[in-house]
Formats: sequence, C-alpha cells, structure tokens
Amino acid sequence: MCSALTLLAACHATVRPVPPAFPALPAVASLQRDIDAILAAPSLEHGYWGVLVKSLKSADTLYERDARKLMMPASNMKIVTLAAAAEKLGWDYTYVTNVFAAGPIEDGMLRGDLVVVGSGDPSIVSAEAEALFGDWAERLKRVGVRTVAGRVVGDDRAFDDIGLGFGWSWDDLPDDYAAGVSALQFNENAVRVSVTPGPAAGESAGVSISPSGSGLAIVSAVTTAAAGSATSIGARRLPGSMRLALHGTIAAGAAPATLTVSVENPTLFFATALRDALIAHGLDIRGPAVAVGDIRDPPAHAPAPIAAHRSPPLSTLAVRLMKASQNLYAETLLKTLSARGAGRPADAESGRKEAAAALAPWGIDAGALIQRDGSGLSRYDYVTADALVAILAHVDRDDRLRTPFEAALPIAGRDGTLASRMKGTPAEGNARAKTGSMSNVRALSGYVTSASGEPLVFSVLANNFDAPAETISRTEDAIVVRLASFMR
Repeated sequence: MCSALTLLAACHATVRPVPPAFPALPAVASLQRDIDAILAAPSLEHGYWGVLVKSLKSADTLYERDARKLMMPASNMKIVTLAAAAEKLGWDYTYVTNVFAAGPIEDGMLRGDLVVVGSGDPSIVSAEAEALFGDWAERLKRVGVRTVAGRVVGDDRAFDDIGLGFGWSWDDLPDDYAAGVSALQFNENAVRVSVTPGPAAGESAGVSISPSGSGLAIVSAVTTAAAGSATSIGARRLPGSMRLALHGTIAAGAAPATLTVSVENPTLFFATALRDALIAHGLDIRGPAVAVGDIRDPPAHAPAPIAAHRSPPLSTLAVRLMKASQNLYAETLLKTLSARGAGRPADAESGRKEAAAALAPWGIDAGALIQRDGSGLSRYDYVTADALVAILAHVDRDDRLRTPFEAALPIAGRDGTLASRMKGTPAEGNARAKTGSMSNVRALSGYVTSASGEPLVFSVLANNFDAPAETISRTEDAIVVRLASFMR
C-alpha cells in the first residue's frame, strides 16, 4: 500500500500541463488586438481614423475601423483619378502637341504666326525641352522657314480656362504643388527661385529665377540676417496676379535658399520658352509670344502640322504622378477624362462625372466618394477607406490594370514618397502604397504581402488630429509593418 508521500510523488509524475481557461488568440484576433493597441496611443485620441485591411486571396476582412466613414484623403485621391484614367483612357494613352504654320511660307519666311497646339501633356520639362524645341527648329528649317513674321501663339483651347482645382486654398497658390493646369504645359508650370544672402547683415538678398519666361514680377523684401541665424523665406501671390512677393530673412554666408513656385499663365510660359528656343537655334522670330486667350484674332492654321511631339504613355506618366505625388499630372488627367470625343474644351466637372461612371461598375457606392479635384489638394474631397480598398482590390484582379498601376506606387523604404519610411522592417521593399499629406490629414493605401505570403490590401486614413504629423505617419507605418509580419 502506497504511503501518502509515495502517492503524492506518483501523482506529480503523471501531472499534465493544465490548458488555459481560454484558447490562445487566433492570428486574426491577435492582429486586430495589435492594431487596436497602435491606435489607442494617447497622442491619437483627438483624431479620427478610417482603416480597412482585406485579404486579396480570400477577400476576408482582417481589420476594420470606421471604414465607411467619409474622410479627407489628401493625395490618396490620386488612386481614384489614376484608376479611372487607366480604365477609360488605357495605359497606352498619349498626349500630342502640334506645331502649325498660320500663313504661307515664301522666300524663307513664314508670313504669319507659328501656332503650337496642346492637348495637356504635363511631361515637357526644361531639362528635355532643349532637345525637343531644337528638333522643332530643325523641322521648320527643313520646310524652308528661317524667319517667322508673326507671333508664337500658344493654343490651349483643348482645355477650359479654369486652371485651379475646386476649393484650393488661396495661400497654397504660390507653391508648385498648386500650379494650375493648361492644355499647354511647360516645366510642370513652375519655376525655381534662388535667394542668396547679401554681403552683410541688413543688406537686401539677391534673387534669381529659372527658367526664364514665366512672366512673374518678383517683389522681394528678403533681407540678410546675422550669420548663423535661421533662414526663413515665404512667398505670396494672389489668384490672377503675376506679382510674386517674397518676404523673410536669409543668414549672411548661408547657401542659397530655393523655392519652387507656380506660374500664373502656363500657356504663355510655354509659348515664351518655345520662342526663346527657336531664336537660340537660329530662327528670326519677329512677333512676341502670346496665349491664344489673350488675343482678339486667333489665327487659322494649316491642317497638317510641321512638327509634333507625343508624350510617354499613361503607364509612364503614372510613375511621376504616384511616386512623386505630382498634383499637376492628376489635375491634367481629370480634365482629360472629359475630352475624348466631347467636342468641347475639357473641364474638371465633366472629368469628375466620367471618373464616377468608370468606377460605378466596380461597386463603388456613390455616397462613398465625393471628388472635387484630381489630386486631393481640395478639402472638399471625401472618400471612405472601404471605397479605396474596393478600387485597389479591383485593380489587382484586373489583368489590364494591375501591373502598371502597382508599378507606379511608391515602395516602402525604396523610392518615391516612401523612400525613407519603414526601412529595416518586413515592409521594406514589400509594401507598395500611395501616401497622402496635408494639414491635419494623412493617408496611406496600397498593398503588402504578409509573412506567410498572403497578399493584403489596406487603407489607413487619419483626419483632424492634433499630434505632430510625424507621429501620424509613424502610426501608419506601424500598422503596415504589422501587416507585413502577419502570419496565419
């Protein structure tokens, strides 16, 4: 007969671990708990968040928070614009710019105007225009033109004359990201202003601008401050004005400060740049550069162009649009959506209607998307995280749309607006997503592959926060990194 001590020892020898009262959290519940914890940080309590994560493999919803609430998207609106443009225009769509003679060519002289007609190409920049405009000069010479008796006329009538987006803030307008659009566009309708300190504190700063021909009249009140002090320079330009006012200080001995500012008349900027280039290539241009909207006598030109330029396809333009978050490209595409066969100038209102019509068959509820511009610069734009995920999921399923669209998105830790984010994490080189950034608004929507190889689609929208913007971006990144490490 066993003693109590022996029996106790025997019983201990056969004891098995007692299972917990509740089973361990499954992978999805653990993911949800972790994202909830990320969003529960005290610094985030005053803001609003719309978040949705879905599996592209199973269509399961892995996480959701106010995903059907309308939120300001900032540049996540570019997801909407590009998706609609790819669907309606196709990835091979290009813009064409033509040069015409408006008059006979006799004895080496074009007895009339030279007319350049645009369709909206946003990609003609000063770095490449030397070759392009030089080629046009040679083509003019080949058809016998050495002198143009008339003007260089910029014809922008393919677009309406409302260059700015609906609801843009007036104090954004001097900046390059708020450049207005035109059917003729040069150097993304922006110029670089360089400010250099004067010889001593108290002296006026020096100012230069490039490329030339913007038409801006710079009025500078920038002064030189003591060496080692902070440099602070601001710019102001009212709508419709060519007057760019600079104010602030630059430290003595400091390196030049650079601002990139918008031009007021993109069409005239293009025509002026072309005229200057033609003269530099040996042509005699007797008349001035003018925009067609500024003259009473728009010339009738020959039916066949002397020279033409075709832009890169939409699939290439999309890379600049999304990786650099280039607002001008988005606004141009929105207008272009209304231009196909319409027989009237392209305008943003018609473009918005066409975008909505393109996305409606994808199951995008009309109440989930309020689009007022193409880029997201307007504070009248609203969209739900659910709508953005639905658009991204549709693009991923569609073989026609998927590859160029996803190739255009910034890659975490590698390029574009995500180049410096999520480095050294499972999301680096993995997550592809569009950022969005404006005052009290941050957004990040795109794709990431989980640690178990499952493709996920997500949208994270933040509005009305009072925390530093860097805190919000780190929160977005933490959510995406958690998705990249998710396993089930």
